[in-house]
Amino acid sequence: MAAKLTLKNLPVWAKGIISVLPGLIIALLVVFLLIMPKQEEIKALDKKIDTQINKIAEAETKAARLEVLKQENQILKARLEELKQQLPEEKEISDLLKQVSDNGIASGLEIQSWKPGQRTSHASGIVYEIPVSVNVSGTYHNFGYFLGSLTRLDRIVNIKNMFLGTPTKEKGSVILKVQFTAATFTAIPEEELPQTGAQ
Repeated sequence: MAAKLTLKNLPVWAKGIISVLPGLIIALLVVFLLIMPKQEEIKALDKKIDTQINKIAEAETKAARLEVLKQENQILKARLEELKQQLPEEKEISDLLKQVSDNGIASGLEIQSWKPGQRTSHASGIVYEIPVSVNVSGTYHNFGYFLGSLTRLDRIVNIKNMFLGTPTKEKGSVILKVQFTAATFTAIPEEELPQTGAQ
């Protein structure tokens, strides 16, 4: 005769397993079907949050630097205006060149030739260079005084391509024959500047 299997006849350990098993199965299903997928979603969202936090920190750093950059920009603009004052406008070039010539004469130099050249665009692209080929003669001290007088002008005048001839003795003084190029600069008008597209 077959024994009837009922919960009452089961040993205690079997009753314990049967009572715990449904809860365990439900817990495993909850973990695998609900919690684990959410954990992946949480990790992905955490990554996005970290990325956003980094972007925000970067933007805050840039925003904090913005005021400093604005102040630096103002300082640079003021400096640019100061430097522009040293560049004569094109209409002032002839007056400046006459002033250089007058300084040469006042220094005791004899100006033998004075030939203005064609203006050319400077390598910087923001100024024109206006050269003048000059031949003068005079003593070393006269020439030194002339060069010193150019440093006191409120405009920029560069001396370049200087050639000293063989000194000669005249009336008890050593006379130098000097050939050089005096160059001044003028700002290129804004309408003539190349458009870079950067505003």
